[in-house]
Amino acid sequence: MENLDEKIKNEIITELGLFDRIKKHGWKSLTAKETGRIGGLITKRKKMMQAQMQKNAN
Repeated sequence: MENLDEKIKNEIITELGLFDRIKKHGWKSLTAKETGRIGGLITKRKKMMQAQMQKNAN
């Protein structure tokens, strides 16, 4: 079973339409801009999840 980080990463690359290209050509096929976009969205999603968890805890 994949961990949470992998799940988030796979969701994001699917949303961006990059999943097939990564599957076929590997991560090296991405541009720096695409890689940065993925990293930024992963960070944003993790922060949103943490905020939601804190909100639910209160």
